[in-house]
Amino acid sequence: MPHNQKNDTAGSETSSLSEAAPSEIVDSVPEAVVEDSVSMLGRYVTVGILTLVNLLNYMDRLTIAGVLGQVETYYKIQDAEAGLLQAIFIVGYMIFSPIFGYCGDRYSRKYLMLGGIAFWSVVTLAGSFVPPGYFWVLVLLRALVGIGEASYSTIAPTIISDMFVQSQRSYMLMVFYFAIPVGGGLGYIVGSEVAKAAGAWYWALRITELTTYTMFVISLLCYTWSRAALLSTHLFRSQRSSPGMAEHAVNTRNTPLLKDIKALLTIKSFMLDTFGFVCVAFVAGALALFGPKFVYQAYVRQPGNGMDSATVSFYFGLLTCGSGFFGILIGSNLAYLVKKRFPSGDALVCAFGLIGSSVFLYLTILLLEYSIPAAWVTMFLSMTMYTVIPTRRSTAEAMQIFIGHLLGDAGSPYLLGLFSDYLNGTKGFSQFHALQYSLYTCTIVAMLGGGIFLACSLFIESDRKKADEVVHGGEDDDVPFLTD
Repeated sequence: MPHNQKNDTAGSETSSLSEAAPSEIVDSVPEAVVEDSVSMLGRYVTVGILTLVNLLNYMDRLTIAGVLGQVETYYKIQDAEAGLLQAIFIVGYMIFSPIFGYCGDRYSRKYLMLGGIAFWSVVTLAGSFVPPGYFWVLVLLRALVGIGEASYSTIAPTIISDMFVQSQRSYMLMVFYFAIPVGGGLGYIVGSEVAKAAGAWYWALRITELTTYTMFVISLLCYTWSRAALLSTHLFRSQRSSPGMAEHAVNTRNTPLLKDIKALLTIKSFMLDTFGFVCVAFVAGALALFGPKFVYQAYVRQPGNGMDSATVSFYFGLLTCGSGFFGILIGSNLAYLVKKRFPSGDALVCAFGLIGSSVFLYLTILLLEYSIPAAWVTMFLSMTMYTVIPTRRSTAEAMQIFIGHLLGDAGSPYLLGLFSDYLNGTKGFSQFHALQYSLYTCTIVAMLGGGIFLACSLFIESDRKKADEVVHGGEDDDVPFLTD
């Protein structure tokens, strides 16, 4: 409906919302009423739902890591095969991220997300019923879980980006990304504690999926019946008004996928940012899977500590939650302050964070052999410093996810597990020392990532200006919509 229609017409259509069916509401809301009537409460409700589901997303992803030792015993597998569980998940995740990114820029994001949540919940639950001797079935199901989670992780951040601008957007994304370390930490905690209480690792998957199903129903009800959420949903459901709506963009028309990718490849800061993310993903993927097991083996080497694997996973989960919380909080606010003086503040904070992280990570891996309490401290500092927040639109987000995971954590858990098995089986290293030498690789990669982000800081401001010109009516529309 045209924006210049009379107010009494808009008012009469608004008053009829309560009498219409939910689907009729979404289709009948005039654009003028939508743009003028969307309350901040509705947007906050949407962000809250997205954040809670993101928390469950990362709980699901790292639940198996919290019970990895039990999984290896149950299926009689070694580190390389255990690493394959995480690697194959990432493969499914990264392959389908560009597909969902493309669809998210063109079709209903709401239904894409809800479908993804339902799909990953079903296949995760199915994985808990795979009997011994059928490890390959569990591997296949983990790949399918990655497909389901790709729909959510690619689309959800872009919805928040389209509803808020400038500092509001940054803070809302900060809230959304709090769910990553907190959810991951809860995955370790819930997975290990449920498995300990139930006496079997697979109950950890079943309990987390019960929570996910509950959130799925809540999300569905909120999207369907909440008027505020409906209006917010309509904003990112409409192709014409969603991308760039919050910035009052002029150039927001859809362009072919290949043209988008070609344009993204020409943006130096975006490509450097992506390869920096590769390094973060490589380190995070390896540590997320093998971290609790490595710490537990350090305790095993010191008789009398009385620490079982479930307790180690519990403390590792608490550490992940705490370091992630402070890492995002400090990193986001530090970037905000640095950007007041240096436009490339985001990249600089990421760079020095990763460089510092590599130092503390090296100390952690080294000290675990000699002083476990000191290693916990340096581990906290390392995790805090490598927390990085990416903020991109659907296609760019998907492309970054694809490249980052392809070269990062799609291979790091398996490769480091393979190297660990080689050292343990061929060279006669103990399990602890085999994992220790494998994880030293992460310190080198983290240092490399810091250097890449430093290079990114040299180009980020000029690329931002080019994107702003296009978004607000510039002639060259070959530059994708990237203003963050």
